[in-house]
Amino acid sequence: MENVVPYKIQIISILGALAFMFFIFRLITKGKLREEYAIVWIICTLILIVFSVWRSGLDVIAKLLGVYYAPALVFLAAIFAIIIFLVHLSVVNSKQQRQIKDLTQDIALLKDKLDSKKNDQ
Repeated sequence: MENVVPYKIQIISILGALAFMFFIFRLITKGKLREEYAIVWIICTLILIVFSVWRSGLDVIAKLLGVYYAPALVFLAAIFAIIIFLVHLSVVNSKQQRQIKDLTQDIALLKDKLDSKKNDQ
């Protein structure tokens, strides 16, 4: 017997995903979320919408991958996505720390030049 999702849950999940998509677009237009990070959230929301519309999609994909319990596939994908996103944020953070260090050194050199010019006058 096939596991069928009730229509009420399907409609709620579609409306929830669309509301989340609207929220992401509002954050982008207000300038609170950069486009490069918004793409990740938009893709995740589109995946949620696809699985909300395609009711047996998760079961089909789980069978193709040989996963016995389809919801476990959701957790596996979520953990994988979180790890990838955390690595990306670590790379961005490292780059920004390097840039901050370089800017701090440049400011210190400029201050030193200004102080030496003041002392020469």
